Amino acid sequence: MPNTKNIEQVNELKETFSKAKAVYFTGYHGLNVGDITKLRSEFFKADVEYRVAKNTLIKLAAEQNEISGLDEVLTGSTAIAIAYNEPVAPAKVIKEFTKDNDLPTVKGILFEGEFLPGEEFKKLADMPSKEELLSQLVAMLISPLQKLASTLIAPMQNAVGVLNSLKKQKS
Repeated sequence: MPNTKNIEQVNELKETFSKAKAVYFTGYHGLNVGDITKLRSEFFKADVEYRVAKNTLIKLAAEQNEISGLDEVLTGSTAIAIAYNEPVAPAKVIKEFTKDNDLPTVKGILFEGEFLPGEEFKKLADMPSKEELLSQLVAMLISPLQKLASTLIAPMQNAVGVLNSLKKQKS
């Protein structure tokens, strides 16, 4: 008979999987306590939840959410990085953290309902964030308007320049 703690944890994981935009399954075995604390701190700054869970509990929660394909990633020690808002945020944190450390390794990614192999995290880490994409979009939308405004103003500026030079010649 399963204990109540495991049942609660499966229910939490089930809810997490249903709400999350992305879940990164990582192998962390080999990191010392200081490194894990630093990694958790970086995840916290990026608004990402990072927790260790038993593979069997993760598997049960995934099955309840009708998620398949996790058998290959649920081996060894597994920690999950959960992004509720920005799905590429965990990839960016892991990429930055692995510049100084060899771990964590990304075993697989559940990205907006689709399962991706762990190697795909580098592509996701190189993607611009939502804010960067929005700022690029705004810049592209504003650029034609700025050009139109400068084109419309140019004849008036030229006329003012001609009048100023005539004024200087007359005085």
